[in-house]
Amino acid sequence: MTINNAIRVIAGTFVIISLALGYFVNEMWFLFTAFVGLNLFQSGLTKWCLMEKILAKLGMQAAGDECGC
Repeated sequence: MTINNAIRVIAGTFVIISLALGYFVNEMWFLFTAFVGLNLFQSGLTKWCLMEKILAKLGMQAAGDECGC
């Protein structure tokens, strides 16, 4: 799995969990959904993503780094 794939999985998981928490626990959890959306928006505009930096330090490969041998 590449960093880009992992970021999509993590963001999708955060959205699903925060929507469930907002529906079943407290409406304030919907703010976390908005936070994830805003982070995706800013990373699309600025090409900078903190999760990308964290995953790279953990040793995950960026797209195009995997060997196609």
